[in-house]
Amino acid sequence: MYLITNGHIVTEDTILTGYGLLIEGDIIKKIAKKDDIEINEDVEIIDAKGGYVSPGFIDIHADYIEHIAAPRPNTLMDFSLSLRECEKQLISHGITTMFHSLSLYKSSEFGNKPIRDPENVKKFIGLIDETHNNKHLIRHRFHARFEIDNLEQVENLKSYINDDKVHLVSIMDHTPGQGQYRNLEIYRETLRGYNDFTDSEIDEIITTSQDKDKLTTERIREIADLAREKGIAFASHDDDTIEKLELVQSFGATISEFPITLEVAKEAKKRGMFTIAGAPNVLLGGSHSGNLSAAAAIENDSIDILCSDYYPAALLHSIFKLYEEKGLKLHEMFKLATLNPAKAVNMDNEIGSVKENKKADIIIIEKIDNNFPVITTVFVDGKLISKTNYRI
Repeated sequence: MYLITNGHIVTEDTILTGYGLLIEGDIIKKIAKKDDIEINEDVEIIDAKGGYVSPGFIDIHADYIEHIAAPRPNTLMDFSLSLRECEKQLISHGITTMFHSLSLYKSSEFGNKPIRDPENVKKFIGLIDETHNNKHLIRHRFHARFEIDNLEQVENLKSYINDDKVHLVSIMDHTPGQGQYRNLEIYRETLRGYNDFTDSEIDEIITTSQDKDKLTTERIREIADLAREKGIAFASHDDDTIEKLELVQSFGATISEFPITLEVAKEAKKRGMFTIAGAPNVLLGGSHSGNLSAAAAIENDSIDILCSDYYPAALLHSIFKLYEEKGLKLHEMFKLATLNPAKAVNMDNEIGSVKENKKADIIIIEKIDNNFPVITTVFVDGKLISKTNYRI
C-alpha cells in the first residue's frame, strides 16, 4: 500500500490540491483529504514534493522501438535487448502504456529499413506478446501500421489479429500527391534529404509509387471487419479530404491519425472520430511536412490525442507548453495523453485517469530549474516501478 501526499492530483475534471491518493494492490483505493484517509503501519508514504500526480501516459502511435532496434540504417540490435532497454527509457518519460507502432511496408522510397522486413516485424510482435506473461515494466501493446501496397502481407496481418497479438490497426497510404505528401515539392525536398536524387530520378520515383498496385476497398474492409470483431480500434492515416473521411468511416474507422488540415480535423471530430496529432509537432511549432499545426488544432478543439510519434519526451513537454504558452487548461491537456487515448483504444474502463477503483498507473511530475518538468515517480499496476531523486 502507498499513500501519495503533498501533490496536485490531476483528475478528469480538475486538479486537486490538499488531497492524498491511496494505492492498495493494483488499484487506486481512495482519493480524499489527507486527514480523511486511514492508514496503518504497512503504508509507505510517497511525498510528491508539490509535483503533479497524473495518470501514466498512454502512447498509441510511436515507432521509437524501431530506432532503438536499428540505430543505424543497416544495423540491427538484439530485439529482446531493444525492447527491455526501450521500456526503461519510456518510464523516464512517463509512458506507462506503449502501442509499439511497427510498420508493415512493402518498400519505401526513403530507403530500405531492415527492421521493417516481415520476419523482423514478426519477431517483434512475438516479443511484445510475450511481455504479457513475463516480467516487464510497462504495458506493451502492438499497433499494426499497414501500408496499402503491401499486398503480400495481408494474410499475415489477419493472422496476427486472429491470434490476439494486435491492439490497434491503422491503414496508411504514403503515395505522393495525396495524404502526408499531397504537396509534391515538399515530397521532393524530403527525398533529397535522404539521398542525392536528380529531378528525373524523383520524377520516376513519383510515377512508380503512384502506379503501384494497392489494396482494394474490399480488402481494406475485410481487415477492418476482422479488427472490429476482435474489439480492436481501426484508424485511418493522413486524412486530407472530407471524401477520405467518408470512405474510412465506411470501413469502421474510429480514429483519424494526423489529419492534414484543420478543416479535416474539425470534420473528423464532428463525425465522432478521435483525432491524433504528434507531440513533436507542438514542440517544433508545426508539421515537418508543412501540414496541420497541432497546437493550433488543439486551440480549436480539433485534436483529442497527442502521441509521441518518434520522440517520447515530447508528450510531457508538449502538455506543459500548451498550458504555459497557450493558456489552455492543464487538466485538459493531460487528457490528450491519458484519458482520450485510453478511450480511443477501449482501455478507459481500467486506465487513463486518476479515479478510485481504476488501475494505479500513476506518475509524479516535479519541476526543476524553476519550470522544467521531470518524471520522478512511476507506478504501474500499483507497483512502484521507478523513483528518481534530483540532487543539488
